[in-house]
Amino acid sequence: MTIVSDNCNSSPARHLPSVLTILPGVALAGAIATAAFLMRQIHGLGAFSPMILAIIVGMAFRNVIGTPSQVQPGITFSMKRLLRAAIILLGFQITFTQIASVGPRGLLITAIGLVATFAFTVWAGRVLGVGRKLTELIAAGTSICGASAIVATNTVTDAHDEDVTYAIACVTVFGSIAMFAYPLLPGLLHLDSQTYGLWSGASIHEIAQVVAASFQNGQRAGEIGTTVKLARVMLLAPVVFALNMKSRSANSASARAARPPLPGFVFGFIAVVGLNSIIDIPIEVRNAIVTLTAFLLSVALAAMGLETDIAKLYAKGIRPAILGALAFFFIATFSLTLIKLLE
Repeated sequence: MTIVSDNCNSSPARHLPSVLTILPGVALAGAIATAAFLMRQIHGLGAFSPMILAIIVGMAFRNVIGTPSQVQPGITFSMKRLLRAAIILLGFQITFTQIASVGPRGLLITAIGLVATFAFTVWAGRVLGVGRKLTELIAAGTSICGASAIVATNTVTDAHDEDVTYAIACVTVFGSIAMFAYPLLPGLLHLDSQTYGLWSGASIHEIAQVVAASFQNGQRAGEIGTTVKLARVMLLAPVVFALNMKSRSANSASARAARPPLPGFVFGFIAVVGLNSIIDIPIEVRNAIVTLTAFLLSVALAAMGLETDIAKLYAKGIRPAILGALAFFFIATFSLTLIKLLE
């Protein structure tokens, strides 16, 4: 009798209440993400990723209408489980062949620029008195890949939602400035298509912003910029893993039980990149995965917006924004200097 009872308890029906509990929140975040995709059809908004639009709409919903308590479990599920799934799927957009095509010089510039920018931002954050967690998020968003890096890094950093939103706002604003300013600079800085593409990919924040800026200087510049940017995205895995190990080592022996777990999704991301490198996935399937990845990331960001209180965001003041500006200026000038030195 006991065995039968245990088997019944382990049946799929046992999990039905939990599914029903998360459904309202996931549905609300999904509806906001869908609206974000549709908003990109509006003239002037197409240059922005649906993730950015999703968090803005989510914040507007939270602060104007209010977030019902019954959607909270689904919001939490979206910010954690769906986010990790999306980051793993992000690996389908990268292959080791693409990374290798950047070449030793390009990879060296990308890696050094990333590490230097992250280190500079952390140092500048301490000088400005910005909180460690918010500083790490701005550092990751600027040095790696914008909003995606911020939400991935926060799985280890565990900052408040307002910190995440502030960091995303910083990389969105300064990445957008770069997107419009960079195409005006090749002539002034004496950059050919290849050099300009390398600079764009190594220093602009979001993938969409890199594409928009680099292709302004021709097909070749666009292809190089996009490939270099994907190589930067690949570096998300070791950065998140390194931050996780730093957090683990910072805990004393008596607090080991509270140490953050190893980020399993990072290994999943690397495994998917490897799979994508050896299997020829049909273009239709690949495009569907890319769309699904963007949608899941948008759902996660919409959920984060639904958790963000604008009053708390405003209370953080101007210093994090100054930090974001300094980080942007540093990666732009440092990466360009490296490119010129290694020509």
